[in-house]
Amino acid sequence: MTEDAAWSALFAELDSWAAAGKRLDLWLRDDDATVPSTQLDRLAALSERFAIPVLLASIPLLAQETLARHLETAPLLRPCQHGTWHRNHAPAGEKKSEFGLHRLLPEILAEITTGRQRLRDLVGSAFLPVFVPPWNRVDPVVAAELPSLGFTGLSCFRNFTLGPAGGPRLVNTDLDLIDWHGGRIGRQPGDLLAEMVQLLASRRTNPESSQSFGVLLHHHDHDNTVWGFLTNLLARLSGHAAVAFSGPDALFGAATDLAMDLD
Repeated sequence: MTEDAAWSALFAELDSWAAAGKRLDLWLRDDDATVPSTQLDRLAALSERFAIPVLLASIPLLAQETLARHLETAPLLRPCQHGTWHRNHAPAGEKKSEFGLHRLLPEILAEITTGRQRLRDLVGSAFLPVFVPPWNRVDPVVAAELPSLGFTGLSCFRNFTLGPAGGPRLVNTDLDLIDWHGGRIGRQPGDLLAEMVQLLASRRTNPESSQSFGVLLHHHDHDNTVWGFLTNLLARLSGHAAVAFSGPDALFGAATDLAMDLD
């Protein structure tokens, strides 16, 4: 399938959403923020151009004061907590995870609390109490404890679900723009569009499916392929009857006010 055909397939699927009276809430999450950079500035400019807020997952014990000051000039970049140190604690042979049950639960929760306080100290009232675990992995036992630590939201990737003990409001991302195993390069637009169409078609026909669709970003690692696709996607979908650009405040509720009340 050519790229033009892939775009046509996406619009045909979105037209089906519109015909069914459904609306897709498209949103952006960007991971690993620690310092200001030209890449971060490019993300901020894109968010301003299309009036789409970005959930900016920042590593609290690596984030610098300069990031906090920079975010004061980029109000659509909405900081939240991305783990603590972004360290892998899984043993060799297992998938990377900072918050699997590879340590005692009280130690894990104390570390998350330390990270939350550090990020709150850095960014103040701009902090959103949404937890984003590195590598999109967190044990359901840990996730269930997040509300007691002051978190109202959790965001992982596509198929993650909470355990029987529940947890905060879960809003996952759905589409990763980077090929991590093929050289940390941008994925080809045709492949991304085909994946997006497949996901949306499945969601349209399942009344239990979420209406939100999250695009996962890592601004430090973006090449021209990623930036080009992201810009093209937002430009083409802007104004479509079935698409609304959404942000973390709408998706996770009045998170900032709740964060202030819990401290």
